[in-house]
Amino acid sequence: MKTFGRVITAMITPFADDGSVDYEGAAKLAKHLINHGSEGILVGGTTGEGAVMSEEEKLKLYDCVIRAVGQKAEGKKVPVIGNAGGIDTAASIAFAQKVEALGADGILAIVPFYVKPTQEGMYQHFKAIADSIHIPVILYNVPGRTNASIQPATIRRLVDVCPNIVGIKDAAGNWDQVTQERMLLPEDFMIYSGDDSFTFPIIAAGGTGVISVSSHIIGEDMLAMIDAYEKGDVKKAFVLHMKTYPINKGLFFITSPIPVKTAVNLLGLPGGKFRLPMVEANESEKAHIVQMLKDYGLM
Repeated sequence: MKTFGRVITAMITPFADDGSVDYEGAAKLAKHLINHGSEGILVGGTTGEGAVMSEEEKLKLYDCVIRAVGQKAEGKKVPVIGNAGGIDTAASIAFAQKVEALGADGILAIVPFYVKPTQEGMYQHFKAIADSIHIPVILYNVPGRTNASIQPATIRRLVDVCPNIVGIKDAAGNWDQVTQERMLLPEDFMIYSGDDSFTFPIIAAGGTGVISVSSHIIGEDMLAMIDAYEKGDVKKAFVLHMKTYPINKGLFFITSPIPVKTAVNLLGLPGGKFRLPMVEANESEKAHIVQMLKDYGLM
């Protein structure tokens, strides 16, 4: 079984002033993240604005991050997951195979958005992707963006026939769903919170950790919360849940990744520019982000 860590950062993608990908900045940011609480890196996802990047750009970015943190250095190898899912099964397969060839440790595959497949359609889609590669697959369920949700029973069907489907990023925000997943799925199946503020409930229900946005700026506290819970110090974990909650909710007051990318830039890290349709925070939004960082003690 692959282990991807407890805090995986869904990393933003820095863009230069001319709109090109800042690969040097991405490598620098990835290194910063693993030194500040992140145990794994996800590249090219929603937070990374992967939907507005070309296939060539994404593959170059994945390779860049793998070279920066995913190769053994000083005895440490950081798992790197490449986002490879989409609504076109054949295209997702072709891209997943290229991500595997780069040396990624796994792929993330989203529930197909817009087309609203049935549970059988989701089953066939994910099975085809998993069967086409050898590296692990993490499913991504985010009904708020896809308008469709994979059910625990469907996940169980997939796990029974696809040994490389090893986890899920669950952003359904549904306690019943997570509980049913834990009841139906093998003990070593990894359930990650896809919503930072829902991390504490998910680990309480037997989850693995979080694929996080806020770990860009509070990764050490997020890891400390999970670590405390694992060690049986539930009170400390709850205190950290309450401490991190304002950031975990606050970074989503407008569409992500606008707040987190703005925050990263404000803290002097390589956040970079946005690509349309994402835009810079306006003055009032930026002021709100500044206040949030000050309230947490980050500025």
